[in-house]
Amino acid sequence: MTKIAFIGLGNMGGPMAKNLVSAGNQVVGFDLVEAAILDAKKNGIDIVKNAPSTTIGAEILISMLPASEHVESLYLKEGLLKDIDPSTLIIDCSTIAPETSRKVAKEADKLGLSMIDAPVSGGVAGAKAATLTFIVGGRKESLDKAKPVLEKMGKSIFHAGDSGSGQVAKICNNMLLAIHMCGTAESIALGVKNGLNPEILSEIMRKSSGGNWSLEVYNPYPGVMKEVPANRGYEGGFLNKLMFKDLGLAQEASESSNSRTPMGDLARELYQKMIESGFEDLDFSSIQKLYLEK
Repeated sequence: MTKIAFIGLGNMGGPMAKNLVSAGNQVVGFDLVEAAILDAKKNGIDIVKNAPSTTIGAEILISMLPASEHVESLYLKEGLLKDIDPSTLIIDCSTIAPETSRKVAKEADKLGLSMIDAPVSGGVAGAKAATLTFIVGGRKESLDKAKPVLEKMGKSIFHAGDSGSGQVAKICNNMLLAIHMCGTAESIALGVKNGLNPEILSEIMRKSSGGNWSLEVYNPYPGVMKEVPANRGYEGGFLNKLMFKDLGLAQEASESSNSRTPMGDLARELYQKMIESGFEDLDFSSIQKLYLEK
C-alpha cells in the first residue's frame, strides 16, 4: 500500500483520489471546499485540516488546483515545499502557466525534492473512469517513479520533456480542442439553419474529412449524443471559465515565444462572450448556444 497525499479534491481531483483508494492506496487529502471534503470522506479518503498534514509519511504528493496563483501560493508563499520530505515525489496535475511550473520545480530542486508537472486531458468523465491522459514534464527517473500511481488514474502517459513541458503540451492541446469545438458547433448550426437534421449531419461529418474528437465523443448539439453535457443542459464537464483560462495561458505562451495564434485568440474571444453571457459554469460545448442565437 502506497501512502499518497492529495491536495485539491474538486471535480477532477476528487475522482482521481477515489480511484487511488480503489486501487488499494492510502490517500490523505485536503481541500478548502466543504462539499468536496464530504464527498472525499465518503470515498475513503482520510481528510486532514491543512496541506502540510497531508505530507506526513507520504511517498507521493499530488496537487490538482485551479490556476497558477494557487499552485505558487501553496508551494512557495505558504511554504509547503519546506514541509515535504526529500523522499516524497511531487506530482502537480494542475493546468497552469509553464513559467509558474518551472519556477516551482526550480525551488523544489534547490531543496533536493523531485517534482514533475503532469496536467491531464480527459475531463471529469476521464477522471471518474480512470482513463485520463497525463502529459508530463520533468526528469525521466521521476516519471518512472510516478508511473505506477498515474496508471491507476489514467490510460495514457506521455513524457513531453523537461519541467514545464507538460504544461506547454497541455496548453497546445486545449487550444486545439477549443478551436475544433467552435468549428464543430458552427458547422452544425449552419446545417440546421439550412434544413439539415443535426444527427445526420454530425454522422456525415464524423465519417468525412471534417471528423474530429468533438464529433466523435462530445457532440455539442442537444439530442445528438447520449451521455454528454449537451444532452443535460450543458451541466458538468469542462467549464467555460476553465477553457477561457486555458486559452489565456495559450495567449501568454504565444506572446512570450513570439508565436502567431489567430485562431486560438478568436476562440478565446468566443469563450469570453460565453462568460459575459452568464454561462461561465456550463460545459465548454455550450459554445453551441452562440451559434443558435436568432
